Amino acid sequence: MSQYRAVRGMVDILPDSTPQWQRVEGAAKHILDGYGYREIRLPIIESTPLFTRSIGVVTDIVEKEMYTFDDRNGDSLSLRPEGTAGCVRAAVQHNLISSQQRLWYTGPMFRYERPQKGRQRQFNQLGVEFFGVATPDVDAELLLLCRALWRELGVETALTLEINSIGHVDARAAYRSALVDYLAQRKDQLDEDSQRRLASNPLRILDTKNTDTQRLLDDAPQMLDYLDDESRQEFALLCQMLEAAGLHYVVNQRLVRGLDYYNKTVFEWTTDALGAQGTVCGGGRYDGLVSEFGGRDTPAAGFAIGLERLVLLLDALGQTPDESPDIYVVTADQAALLHALPRVEALRQALPAMTIQMHLGGGSFKSQFRRADKSGARFALVYGETETAAQSVTVKPLRGEGEQLTCADDELVARLCESATEN
Repeated sequence: MSQYRAVRGMVDILPDSTPQWQRVEGAAKHILDGYGYREIRLPIIESTPLFTRSIGVVTDIVEKEMYTFDDRNGDSLSLRPEGTAGCVRAAVQHNLISSQQRLWYTGPMFRYERPQKGRQRQFNQLGVEFFGVATPDVDAELLLLCRALWRELGVETALTLEINSIGHVDARAAYRSALVDYLAQRKDQLDEDSQRRLASNPLRILDTKNTDTQRLLDDAPQMLDYLDDESRQEFALLCQMLEAAGLHYVVNQRLVRGLDYYNKTVFEWTTDALGAQGTVCGGGRYDGLVSEFGGRDTPAAGFAIGLERLVLLLDALGQTPDESPDIYVVTADQAALLHALPRVEALRQALPAMTIQMHLGGGSFKSQFRRADKSGARFALVYGETETAAQSVTVKPLRGEGEQLTCADDELVARLCESATEN
């Protein structure tokens, strides 16, 4: 075995898995195009202050999880742990926020976490961002876009939408103070991680997985009781829009998301099918981030989908794409191969929707047919001595009950279309 292996937490996506990824990516592009979103491609490395300023210095991502290093000029750079900060930076830098903008991007992100199923140190996200509109119809569109993708992939019933509003900065500060007062009186009952967060980032305690702390939070102050009037009205309108569109949701008052730039609406799409790593998609509003990066005051909202988790969900639901070729080409010898090559290339041009795999490397008919059957192909095209001499080809069904036939080369396309219809 080679001494060289992938870095821990950075996983190869192998050919058996890539068809599922391509299916997800293709479906996402189809839906995003339909909603009028345009792709932007962003650097993997950004200036470290971009993340410390936007995500928050006391968040777990900045404190413990970022891959940060100094370059040869002594500048601090980081592998991106999320995509929104870089997208906002690009929008400000290239003046993309002079009008409404619908943008999306995809690619690897990096966080130094304990690797486990659905959580790796290099992971892939699809991010969607909307700049320039402050009203909750944007939030509604983002959520309906998600639903459209879930429907396209056949996972809608496996996902639950959880929403909340965390209000403006002042409202959130008032709630934070009330929560700290409540928890400080019960500090000895908190788990160790929550005790640490009580002083630095108390709202993250709401997201704890510790069951004892969760029970303690049952009687804690509720976020919605501290909302400013504007946030409360907008959240109520968002709920009305979702109900009008027939999109079921659950209000989760403990949902805060883990990044400091969020305000007002936040949301997550969760599933019970993946164990502990149940959040497949999350997002919300971040109306202050553009001005934080030097742009004019611009409202914004967006979300990110964890592609590994979405692929895992498809696998868990048994939705595995069939990547078997349609046709497997078998040749008797070198002369038959030379005869078949140009004809198979012409067939690929005539039938671009079909996958045609040609046996290479020689071997007996018996061994070639074993490979043809193992490939899962629907048909085998056989070029033997007789076919080569007669300028013909034998079509042998490998699945179903169709009959084997031999036809002239120039009749092959029509015969394959007939056979495909019959099978």
